[in-house]
Amino acid sequence: MTTMTSTGSRQGRAAATRQRIVDAARELFVRDGYRSVSLRDIAAAASISHPGLLGHFASKDDLLAEVVAGFEDDNEKAFDAITANAEPGELVSAAIAARNARTEGYLELFAALTGEASAPEHPAHERMRDRYERLRAMTTELLDDARASGAMDPDRDVADETVRHMAGWDGLQLISQYLPDRVDVVSMLEERESLWALPFGWQEPDTAASATTAPMLPPLTGALVDVADDDEPGYAVGRRRRTQIVADAMRLFAQDGYGDTSLRDIAQAVGVSKSTLLHHYPTKELLLSAVLTERDRAIQDRGDAEGIDSAASALRDLPVGAFQSAHVEPGLIEVYAVLSCEAVPAGHPAHGYFAQRFSRAIDYFAELFRIAQLEGEVSAHRDPEHEAIWLIALWDGLQYQWLYDRTAVDVAAQLRSHLADVVPARV
Repeated sequence: MTTMTSTGSRQGRAAATRQRIVDAARELFVRDGYRSVSLRDIAAAASISHPGLLGHFASKDDLLAEVVAGFEDDNEKAFDAITANAEPGELVSAAIAARNARTEGYLELFAALTGEASAPEHPAHERMRDRYERLRAMTTELLDDARASGAMDPDRDVADETVRHMAGWDGLQLISQYLPDRVDVVSMLEERESLWALPFGWQEPDTAASATTAPMLPPLTGALVDVADDDEPGYAVGRRRRTQIVADAMRLFAQDGYGDTSLRDIAQAVGVSKSTLLHHYPTKELLLSAVLTERDRAIQDRGDAEGIDSAASALRDLPVGAFQSAHVEPGLIEVYAVLSCEAVPAGHPAHGYFAQRFSRAIDYFAELFRIAQLEGEVSAHRDPEHEAIWLIALWDGLQYQWLYDRTAVDVAAQLRSHLADVVPARV
């Protein structure tokens, strides 16, 4: 009896210590940013030794996963409570999104975990994969009720709408942290949910071309960021070395994140000394810039499609690029997912890059949708800027889901279906 009480007491003390560590980590992650906090910082805040902390959590990644799991547990309870009080068929995503926005640190830490845990070897990868499966089941049930009550047109496929809605929501939460004055998650979700009442591919009866001449399509070049020409001076050996450095840095940034990859790690991967690496890239920030530029150069080269003569055709052609990204260069998706989530804090060296990239991409796609409306291919009830924001959010969110389950999510197919709804082909 005494032994059981003693054991129970030890278990209770261990559980209390573990919770104290999680609480300290949550407070520090929210206040200072995930990448700026060390395990020693957390141990000090929790009044425990560093070795003592390691007895409960083997890594900072484990701690981040535990902190976000606490957020998600609260979220699922809130989801149950909100749906229990909702009217039959009522859609509640906007209400949950509003709650997320009010929860200090949730959006920042959820973004950090989404990127960090996308690598299969990450300790939270399976947990995040399970999260997506649970949310798909919960959302599917919600949308089934919406369709049964008439809030969703019976012509719509609930399974596909579920995947796309979850993806767009994730993407909106990320973009809103870079462009808070331009992206309102709650109002965007409310707008998308209202469109479900319309039949798939619905166009206003009087949708027709309003321009006598086809407007000039905006060029993809420069739509993301400024991509410099390959005019670096130097011998061929030096250019090859820089190419190798950027390739290995891209691989390591995708695998371990920018913050946890050192210049020494990259030099070792390339097979050169750190001083040789610094000769080509004097700072880690300059190397990060080169990696991001190379990624966008690859996207731009692949996106310069020939034979596109209308904005509607350019939009309908987008899934081709998504298919190539997933099957030819999946590493580009991986490095983007990790870095775009990691760079959310304003002090991150890539924060400005992603803010500019999102802003330019929205401008580019909004212009395509505007021209497609003039061509009579997009109905007037759709706002070009909102369609651009949702398209980018959807694409990013689908890529995150794909990184967690590459068999369950077909990015290109989901994009194709979404665009068939917004820019339906003429019959």
